[in-house]
Formats: sequence, structure tokens, C-alpha cells
Amino acid sequence: MAYFVTGATGFIGRHLVERLLARGKRVHVLVRPQSMEKFDAVRGQWGVHAGRVVPVAGDLAEPNLGVSAAHIRKLSGKVDHFFHLAAIYDLKAGADEQETANVVGTDHAMQFADSVQAGCFHLVSSIAVAGLYKGTFRENMFEEASGLDHPYFRTKHESEALVRNHCKRPWRIYRPGMVVGHSQTGQIDKIDGPYYFFKMIQKLRHSLPAWFPLIGVEGGYINLVPVDYVSAALDHLAHVEAQDSQCFHLTDPRQRRVGEVLNLFARAGHAPTMAFRLDPKLLELIPAGVTASMANYRPLQQMIDTILRDLQIPRDVLQFSNWQTKFDSTRTQRLLEGTDIRVPPLEDYAWRLWDFWERHLDPDLSLDRSLAGTVRGKVVLITGGSSGIGLAAAERCADAGAKVVIVARDPEKLENARARLAEHGGTVFAYQCDIADFQACDALARQLLSEHGGVDVLVNNAGRSIRRSIDLSYDRFHDFERTMQLNYFAVVRLTMALIPSMLSRGGGHVVNISSIGVLSNAPRFSAYVASKAAMEAWTRCAASEFADRGVSFTIINMPLVRTPMIAPTRIYDQVPVATSDEAADMVAEAIIDRPKRIATKLGLAAEILHLAAPRVTEVIMNTAYRMFPDSTAVKGDVPDSKADAPPTKEAVLFASLLRGVHW
Repeated sequence: MAYFVTGATGFIGRHLVERLLARGKRVHVLVRPQSMEKFDAVRGQWGVHAGRVVPVAGDLAEPNLGVSAAHIRKLSGKVDHFFHLAAIYDLKAGADEQETANVVGTDHAMQFADSVQAGCFHLVSSIAVAGLYKGTFRENMFEEASGLDHPYFRTKHESEALVRNHCKRPWRIYRPGMVVGHSQTGQIDKIDGPYYFFKMIQKLRHSLPAWFPLIGVEGGYINLVPVDYVSAALDHLAHVEAQDSQCFHLTDPRQRRVGEVLNLFARAGHAPTMAFRLDPKLLELIPAGVTASMANYRPLQQMIDTILRDLQIPRDVLQFSNWQTKFDSTRTQRLLEGTDIRVPPLEDYAWRLWDFWERHLDPDLSLDRSLAGTVRGKVVLITGGSSGIGLAAAERCADAGAKVVIVARDPEKLENARARLAEHGGTVFAYQCDIADFQACDALARQLLSEHGGVDVLVNNAGRSIRRSIDLSYDRFHDFERTMQLNYFAVVRLTMALIPSMLSRGGGHVVNISSIGVLSNAPRFSAYVASKAAMEAWTRCAASEFADRGVSFTIINMPLVRTPMIAPTRIYDQVPVATSDEAADMVAEAIIDRPKRIATKLGLAAEILHLAAPRVTEVIMNTAYRMFPDSTAVKGDVPDSKADAPPTKEAVLFASLLRGVHW
């Protein structure tokens, strides 16, 4: 005697076959000819018992599963249990595809089971047969299902109806909840169900500290079960006597809300959790006319689609986030008494599911996350590329195989930088230009477009910094003008000259080097911070305009970096600052990941503190203002800045605690 299994190479099927093999019988499995390679790969997972697995060529879409008459005669009267698992468990699949696999396939499976006179026909259905039923759906309920408009719900319901009304063999039906990975290993073969939200959780972890409280929606009910529980329960229940014509819910007896489940996975992924979750009943207070208008409001839908696309969440998933169905599994739990088959608490294995996803299924793993994979063969333009941050970033890009274009004012330094970059074996072009000179800036843009056809990545790094208190600037308005000329106007002018070519080439990326000073509002840098703040504001506006046209923008709030620009300020010789290589790491990260902003944790904390407690921030900044005086050179007292008094121990300690902030 033997078993016959369809869908044996599927996620549940391969675990079920492993358990059936442990019973010492032969297992025949339906395999499409084009899937033999996949079958051979799965067979290796069944170990020493794999020799008792017999592949049978066939196809769900064919009558009698496409199995030959000779094979049907050979199996006739020898199949104790026929397990039909083959189906489409995918909300994204098309309606016709689901109809063929779920409904037609079930009809053909019943036909085959009758042809071989199988002992019992076991249909692995789904809790989707309940549709959007509101309330508790019991194991003896079927016709009560409602809200079956979605093709997945409808086809699962129709396939179960076929078995209930037309199966000529004894039958049993099993309705698993949303099947997730193995509770001991976390292993799963595809992204589905709650896994669709893992990318969102991961992005939150990268953007916010784990302690940051979020506000979310409680959502409806979600019933998750690990594959090892489903296969174990299925194997046991199939062999319990006197249970024909019964239905079993392979679900978690504990009813959980979507918000609770997402928080469990957020904790597993070390991401911030929803400290406040709104009851979905509050949404019912919104008038139906308002919700209908919002559903038909095209700009809102476009915004939602953009967010979902970025988070890699199928839109269909949202309509089930407020699922109000609970599933009673009393009969199943009673029959499992006396065994060790139990649904483990999600708290005990959520971390395994997350770990397996992040190591094996994260879609970003298939991307080339290296700088070379991003810029190889592309034109990368870096202004201020003859020294400091610009030169270090240019070296990285040259090493990565980019066509590096550096721009700087000083021809001698520019040539030295070009020669140094050429040693890295990359393709390097150097252009002497003062981009603060608008005519020269325009000429540069025309030359770049003529000689290179356009720019793929623009790094606006050239800048000017002035450290001088406002008290000493009353007669130096030109400081504010020249700082704004380079740090804001020149950046905007060059970027706007190159954007049209980016659009014509299908996209581009603009990286604008700003300052931590914009976040911390450091004193004595009013001219510098104002110019960088203006650049940031323009960047955010531009990002909104080009978000759907392939041109992206990144702001880097760079901390204090040891470059020639800060050399005149002697106190920086004795305080901790970042290196040019560390700054180049930030530029490389920006080019690879294209985030909206890159900033240090200290910079983000300063911004949050300024928003939450501006008076506290003002006191801290004023303390620094008094602790770090203007240099004597700025005051005009002593022309040699070396005569500046060294910073006090308190000042050095203060700068160490707030490393990276300009003082």
C-alpha cells in the first residue's frame, strides 16, 4: 500500500512527504516533466528514505492529472491516502491562473483518486474559504462564508465545494492558517503573508532607533502557523480513524491582531515598535461617503502605490489587514490531545523567521550592493574634487570603475589630484572651474554634456565655510553673499544644467553635501549653516518634483571632517573630527543606497532635541558659544592665528561628547 501526493515539492508538501516516509510506505508524487529538476533537488532533502519516493509524470490541468493509463492501472487499489496539496497560494496570481490550479486542478485530482480507487481523499484547503466573514468561523461552517470577491478566496472556496459535493471517495479537508517558516529553523521558500511587511520593518530599523515610539493601527486578526506544525498535524489527523467527511482548522487557537504580530517581528528585527495602536473600530466612525471619496481620489492612490512599491508590499495585502475573522479549532485540538503537536507561541520563534528572511529572502540580497555595482562605467561628477572629501570620494569611485570627473578651482591641485586618481587605474577627467562664477559654471555644464553625454551621479561637494560670530560680522555682509554664492546658488545652477540630460538618459542621482550644522544650529556658522540650509530646502523640493521621473536626491549632513577647509581654525587640531576616508564612506553609502538623507546619530538627535525642546538646545549652543571663542585672527587682533590660546580641558571634553559638531 502507498500514498499519493500532489504538490510534494511545495513548502508544506515536502515536509508532509518527510513524515509519510517515516511511516515506512512508498510515496508517489505528481511531478510535471518540466519540474523534474526541482523534484531532484527536493528529493535530496528526504535523506535515506528518498528511494521510496516515486515520481509520477503528470499535470494538474489535464484530466486524470495527465497520468498515463498504464500508470493508473499500476496504482489502482494500492493508494491508501491521496493528499491533494497542489494549488496556488498567492494573492498576486491572476484569476485565470488560480481558477486552473485551484478549481480545475482539484476536479482532476478527485477524478484521478477515483480512477485508482484511493482509500481517502485529503484536500489541503485554506482559511481563505471563509472569505471576509465577520466573527468566529467554526470547522463545521462552509456556506456561511462571505466576501469572496477576491479570486484567491473564491477559488479556494469553490475547490472545497467540489470535494464536499462531488468527491466519490471518502474525504477530509484541512484549512491551515497563514503558513510561515519552520519554528526551529525559520526556513521558508518564498515571501508571503506577514513577510511582505518585513522590508518596511527593516527600513524603520535603518531610519529610527529601536526605542523610538511609533503610532500604528491595531488592524484585524491574523492567524499564523509554522510549517512544521501544519505538516505534523496533517499527518496525524489523516491517520485518525472515523474522521471522514470532517474539516479541520490547522490554526493557532490564540487570536492575534495584526498590530501585535508586527510588533513581535519588529522586536525580532530590532526595529521600533508601535507603542500606540489605534482600534480599527475608530475607522468605522468615518462616514462611508468620505472613505469612498478617498478610495477614488487618484493623487492619494498614486501616493499609496508609490509607498507600497518602495516597501515591496502588494496592494492586495492591504485589503486583508483589517480581517475580522477568527477561526475556531476545537475539534482539531481535541484530536491532537495526547500528542506533542502544538502551535508554538509566536514569541518563541518570530526571531527565527526574521533571521532566515534577512539572511536568505531579503530582496535586496540579490542586488549588487557594492560601489562598483552601482557606478562601474558610469559618469560620476564630483565638485571640489582636488582635496579633502571630494578627492577621497573620487578615489573610491575610481577604484569602483567609474568614469570620474573632478572639478576644482586650483589648476595645480587639480592636476595633482588627477595624477593621483590615475594611479588607481580608473578613467579620470579633470576640469578647472570656479563654479561660483555663473558663466564659468554654465560653460562647464555645456562642456560636460558635449564630451560625456551627461552625468549619472553628481556629487555637489565644493563649498566654503566661515567661522565668525555675528557680533563680528556687522560690516562683513559679503561673507554671507560669497558663502551663499558657492554653497547654494552654484549648486542649484550646476544641478539644473545637468538634470535635463539625466531625464533624457532615464535617470540620475544628485548627492548634496550639507553639514551637521544645519541639524545642530551651531553658533559662529550662521553664514555657512544658512547657505547649506537653503541648499537642503531646494533639494527636498526638487526630490518631490522628480520622484516619479528617475532622478533621486540625497542630502548628507556631514560632520566636521579634517580637510584643508578647517585648517585655519587651530582649535580643531585638538578636538576629535572625522577623517576624509570616513566622509568618503558616507558618500559611497549615498551613491549605493540612494537614501533621502544620511546623518550621524548625533546630528539626528540634535535635530529632534531642537524640535522638541528648542530652549534646551539654545542653552547648550550658547554654552558652546562662550566655551569656544572667535579666533584672534578673525577678531583682527593678531594676524597669526597660531597665537590663539589652546582650548580648555572643559572645551575638549565638550567637543568629544558632541563629536562632529562645528564649534
